[in-house]
Amino acid sequence: MKIKYIAYLLLAIILFPSCGKQQQKPKQETKKSEFKYEAEQFADLKILRYQIPGFNNLTLKQKEYVYYLSQAGMEGRDMVYDQNYRFNLIIRRALEHIYTNYKGDKTSEDWKNFEIYLKRIWFSNGIHHHYANSKFNPNFSEDYLRTLLTATKTNLEGEAFAVIFNKKDGKKVNLDASTGLLKGSAVNFYSPNVTSSEVDKFYASKMDKNDATPIEYGLNSKLIKKANGTLEEKVWKVGGMYGAAIEKVVFWLKKAVTVAENQQEADALNLLIKFYETGDLKVWDQYNIAWATSTKGDIDYINGFIEVYNDPKAYRGSFESIVQIKDFDMSKKMAVVSENAQWFEDNSSIMETHKKKNVVGVSYKTVNVASESGDATPSTPIGVNLPNNNWIRQHHGSKSVSLGNLIEAYNKAGGTDRLKEFAFNKDEINTEIKYGELADKLHTALHEVIGHASGKINPGVGQPKETMKNYASTLEEARADLVGLYFLPDQKLVDLKLSPNAKELGKAAYDGYIRNGLITQLIRLKLGDDIEEAHMRNRQLVAAWAYEKGKKDNVIEKVIKNNKTYFVIHDYAKLRVLFGQLLREIQRIKSEGDFEAGKNLVETYGVKVDQKLHKEILERNSKFKSAPYSGFINPILVPKKDAKGVITDIVVEQPKSFTDEMLYYAKNYSNLPETN
Repeated sequence: MKIKYIAYLLLAIILFPSCGKQQQKPKQETKKSEFKYEAEQFADLKILRYQIPGFNNLTLKQKEYVYYLSQAGMEGRDMVYDQNYRFNLIIRRALEHIYTNYKGDKTSEDWKNFEIYLKRIWFSNGIHHHYANSKFNPNFSEDYLRTLLTATKTNLEGEAFAVIFNKKDGKKVNLDASTGLLKGSAVNFYSPNVTSSEVDKFYASKMDKNDATPIEYGLNSKLIKKANGTLEEKVWKVGGMYGAAIEKVVFWLKKAVTVAENQQEADALNLLIKFYETGDLKVWDQYNIAWATSTKGDIDYINGFIEVYNDPKAYRGSFESIVQIKDFDMSKKMAVVSENAQWFEDNSSIMETHKKKNVVGVSYKTVNVASESGDATPSTPIGVNLPNNNWIRQHHGSKSVSLGNLIEAYNKAGGTDRLKEFAFNKDEINTEIKYGELADKLHTALHEVIGHASGKINPGVGQPKETMKNYASTLEEARADLVGLYFLPDQKLVDLKLSPNAKELGKAAYDGYIRNGLITQLIRLKLGDDIEEAHMRNRQLVAAWAYEKGKKDNVIEKVIKNNKTYFVIHDYAKLRVLFGQLLREIQRIKSEGDFEAGKNLVETYGVKVDQKLHKEILERNSKFKSAPYSGFINPILVPKKDAKGVITDIVVEQPKSFTDEMLYYAKNYSNLPETN
C-alpha cells in the first residue's frame, strides 16, 4: 500500500552502463548554486528535483548496491507503459523519434502543444492522466501530427494513431461497475474480449476461501481469452510476457546479490530473482516473507509487480521500483510508532473481535530515495507499507517507510497562498503553519504502520479484492486514514514524545483533512467529472460522511463568507468520535466481507461531486500559477571506473531537464517490443 504525496503535502501546504548497451549521460547542470527544487511546470504538472542525503557517507560497496538496485528498476520501466495501455509504447516511441529528429519550426503553438503532450505521456507513463485516469487532449490536429511524422520519417498509423484524437479508451481505470469495469478501462491487463464476470469465475475456481495462506492470484500476468473461449494467464517472467525487460532486471539483481549488506538481503534478492525466472507466486510469497523480515541493513528497495490500483478488478500489480537509504536520525525518532503497534491496536475503536491479539513485526523507517522507476515515478508516493498479502502481514510483519527527502522537496517547493485562500480564518492558517507538517508526517506513519497493519478478516471470508471487488482499494485507504485520524489528537503521541501538543496538532490534522476532502482536492478534477481515483474517493468519503453524521450536533458547519464556501469544525472531540465510528464500520465491512455496505459507503459519499461547489473551487483556484500535481526528476547514479574497468566510486548527478532525463531513459532502457 502507498500514500500518494498529494494526499497530504500539497493539501497541507494548500497549504548507468546497461547490460550489453553503451549509455550516454544526459546533459548536466554545471552552475554551482543553492539547490533548486523546482525544475519546470507545464499543463497541470510541476516537475521537482530531490537530493540524496547521506549517499556520500556510504561505503563503496553500499554505493554499488544502490547503483545495481537502481539499474534493476530502470530496466523494467517499459513494462508499466505497456501495462497502462496497449498502444503506449508505440505512441511514446513515435513521438520521441519526432522530438529528436524534427528540423522544422519549433516556435509554433502546435509544436509547443506537441512538446507538452509528450511530456504528459512521460509524466503519466502513458496517454492517460496519472490521477484522473482520463485520456489527454493533444491540442494539435491530426494533420499537424501527420506533417511531423512525414518530416521525420516516423511510422505511427492505424488504431495507435487514431486513438490519440478519438474518444475510444477514454479512461485508463473505470471503477463504475454499471458501465463495465473492464469494458470501460483501457489498462492492458486483460484482452479486450474478457468480461468482468469471466474474471470472477476464473479465479473463483482457483481460490479456496479456507486457505489461510493464499497467493496473490493474477498479480503477475495478463488474462487473455483464447480462440476456443477459454481464459489463460500470460505470465510476466523470464521467457514469458515482458521477458526481454525482466531478463535485464534479473541481470542487475544478480549483481546486487554480490554486494548485499548481509546474508538476509542476499537471500531475499535470490528469491526475487527466482520469482522473476519462474513466475511462481508461491515464490513471491517466500520472497516477501524474507524481505519483510530483513531489517538490519542501511539500504532497502521495492521491486516487483506490487500495487493493484490500476486494475479495476484489483488483481494485477503494476511494476515499480524504489531504492532507499535509511535516514538514521528520523528513523530512530519514528521507530517508537512501530514499537507501540500493539497499544494502538488494543486502543482502536474497532470491534474487539476484529483486533489482532499480536501485531507482528511492523517496522518503520524514514528513508531517503536514491532512485525510482515504473509506477513509482515521476508521480511518487510519500509513504509505503508492504507486503500487501494480508496473511504475510499478520504472521510475518511488514515494512513501512516514509520517503523523507521527497517530503522535504515538496515542502521546499511549496507555499501558503492556497492555504490562505481555502482556510477559514487566521487561526486555522496559523495552526496549519505551526503544526501541519508534523501532523502530516505522523499521519503518514500511523496510516502506514498502524493503519494497514491493523484489524483482521474473519475466517473463511476471503481476501478484500474478492469480497470488496472494485471498492477494495478505496475502503482500505479510508480505513488506514481513519486509524491515523483517530489517534492524532491522542495524548499517547505526546507521551511518546512524538507530538508537542495533542490538541493543536489534532486540530491542524482535522482542519486539513476536512478542507482537503470536501474542498481542495476538487482542483484536480474537471468540472462535471465524478471522482475515480481510490485515494480521492477515500478522502471525500471520510470527510463527507463525518460532515453528514455530525450535522445534528453541528460538528462541522458549511459556512458561506464573502461568497466563498468553507467547512468549519466546531467540535474536534466529537469529530474524533465520528472518525472512530466510521473506522469501526469499515473494519467490520472488511472483516465480514459485506460488499453491499462497502459499495453503499463509497457510492454515497466518495464518488459524486457537488457541481456548484466544484465550479466555485475551480474559479477560486484559477488565480494560482502553481500546478496542482507534482512529480520528480530522478538524480542519475554514475559509476566512475579505473583503467581496468573497476568501479572506484558512484557519483550523483542531476539531469539538466525533465526532457533530457526522459530521452536518456528512452535511449538506455527500452527493452520491450512495441506490441507485447
